[in-house]
Amino acid sequence: MKKFLLKGIINDRSRSLLPIIVVSLGVFVTVFMYCWIKGMMGESIVMNANFNTGHVKIMSKAYAKNADQIPNDLALLDVEELIGKLKTDYPDMDWVKRIRFGALIDFPDSIGETRAQGPVIGWSIDMLTESSKEKQRFNIAASIVRGKSPQKPWEALISEDFAQKFGVKPGDTFTIFGTTMDGGMAFKNFVVAGTVRFGARAIDRGAVIIDIADAQKTFEMDNAAGEILGYFPFTLYDDEKAQSVKASFNKKYTIKDDEYSPTMITLKEQAGMGEFLDQVDALIALFVFIFVFAMSVVIWNSGILGGLRRYTEFGVRLALGEDKTHVYKTLLYEGLMIGFIGSVLGTALGLGLSYYVHVVGFDLSGMMQNSTLMMPTVARAEITPTAFYIGFIPGVFSMVLGNALAGIGIYKRNTARLFNELEV
Repeated sequence: MKKFLLKGIINDRSRSLLPIIVVSLGVFVTVFMYCWIKGMMGESIVMNANFNTGHVKIMSKAYAKNADQIPNDLALLDVEELIGKLKTDYPDMDWVKRIRFGALIDFPDSIGETRAQGPVIGWSIDMLTESSKEKQRFNIAASIVRGKSPQKPWEALISEDFAQKFGVKPGDTFTIFGTTMDGGMAFKNFVVAGTVRFGARAIDRGAVIIDIADAQKTFEMDNAAGEILGYFPFTLYDDEKAQSVKASFNKKYTIKDDEYSPTMITLKEQAGMGEFLDQVDALIALFVFIFVFAMSVVIWNSGILGGLRRYTEFGVRLALGEDKTHVYKTLLYEGLMIGFIGSVLGTALGLGLSYYVHVVGFDLSGMMQNSTLMMPTVARAEITPTAFYIGFIPGVFSMVLGNALAGIGIYKRNTARLFNELEV
């Protein structure tokens, strides 16, 4: 019977073509929108983790209370010993030290006088150790616009937009003016190795990146760091695992009455990321529900209309002696087949477009000129395992439901009415 029904669906286009098109379009929209939202929000979380929060972060208790001010005078001490212990306690994680700083950088002219000055937000990461993954986290190789990545001490990267504003090119020198860990004046000369554009307007307006060893010398932070960040082997954030690591670390290393003892917090507990993650989950669930519901209604109506148009056919089959339950079952099987075919086609189209958007992306920089959020200016879709089946929810279920409701009328047909309809 199933082969017979499938042949009928393929051969009778007037009965199956429109429902398959409707199902395919509905599933296509559902799959693409899911991948689009997942990609946009997911990249924002990954970018924040790579640049600022890590999956977990260790700071002194005093530093943590004023972390937004980047108080390096409250930085962690003896960080090499602490990182050694972390690698023993949590060997599956990557632990890195960071120094973030605010500074003024000065560009001299040909005779050494100040030509231009500007404030910057600074990151110091391990760029010169061959085994370090920091350059990959910052995506430096792909982000370089001019010049190259630093190859030796006292070389730095600055944001391309900032460089253009002050007419700076690779090879130029500049001086960083800041504050040492002890509150003194810090100033060091650097060479511009290259310029970068990360695709986040909040960073690209004015950023400088130097090696961690150079930062420790510049700000007199020998064997000290403002933050130690921990990363899981996978890029996606796992809050349950992060909470477990946090509880274990704080129990072992945090001293209740010592403001300078280390304390660990998770990504979700930093810079409003908890609210952001909750909003991401809610937004994805809301959009999926809206599209699934909307497409379900459309497909449901298509199934009902298709069933209503075939009442005469059902009447003929019943008049020939076919059992009502059998007619009803064939209608459900048809709905299942049409829904499945349409869902496969729609999912393939949705995944195809999602892959294209993932590779090419959409440039949203024009909409984020004044944004202070660390979000990518190029929006990309993300294909997850859920994307392969989420379209089948409205595609199959709603088509079967529509046919089921339309087929209820089969049981209301009576013989007298059938013959009247056939005579007409």
